Amino acid sequence: MSYDLRRLRLHGLIERASGTNPYTLTPEGIRVAIFYTKVCARVLGPPPKADQPPAPTKLGRAPGTIEHMLGDYIRNAHLGTAA
Repeated sequence: MSYDLRRLRLHGLIERASGTNPYTLTPEGIRVAIFYTKVCARVLGPPPKADQPPAPTKLGRAPGTIEHMLGDYIRNAHLGTAA
């Protein structure tokens, strides 16, 4: 856990007040958290009900497209990968 906290801190997503243990989100950390929450809620939300027609082909490919775009974003931001 200390490794993950360190990486988040070095990337400016969390910060720790001097002399204390708790971490708080930075404005950038809040922005990233909201982005991932929206992606999860809108794209990876609950599956369609059995009485609804299947999703269009474009929508079915959306998770893969998002994964690809997020990968590009991470590579361009030089964040690396988490262990």
